[in-house]
Amino acid sequence: MEDKALAEKPSGLSRETFLKVYGSIYEHSPWIAEMVYDDKDVSDIDTIFKLSAAMRMVVDMADHGQKLSLIRAHPELAVGAAEMEKLAAASATEQQGAGLHQCTQEELGEFKRLNGAYREKFGFPFIIAVKGLYKEEILNAFRKRLNNDPETEFENALAQIHKIALFRLEALT
Repeated sequence: MEDKALAEKPSGLSRETFLKVYGSIYEHSPWIAEMVYDDKDVSDIDTIFKLSAAMRMVVDMADHGQKLSLIRAHPELAVGAAEMEKLAAASATEQQGAGLHQCTQEELGEFKRLNGAYREKFGFPFIIAVKGLYKEEILNAFRKRLNNDPETEFENALAQIHKIALFRLEALT
């Protein structure tokens, strides 16, 4: 895969503009973009993969509490219409792209049950990069991952969050 240059060079943006453009790449967690911008050792962030790597490093170097807050900032999947309106724009678009806004009552019921069981077991929402997936694939992953141990799911959630962030950066080109 080619590492495309971003439309405007992130390294040349003012802090305010950088945060406006990249502050929402990680769901409700602008602190990640802030730390990338403020890191004077990070100067080569003008391609998708280099900016992604810099943002990923900030997350990977964060303490457990910060990572848990990042995970908990994500919405549950396949929420009802009223809840869908409360989602961040990128999350709503991503869920709609996977058809989660068109679930049958049976599918919504299963998502609700799985969301509750998952949150009860792990203490955070189930996270999966839904781009390119269909409802049944998401439900299958949900059912399978519910059997994992908490450490595995914590790492799975972070890996999926990084994947979501990369998709969001790619959408900016």
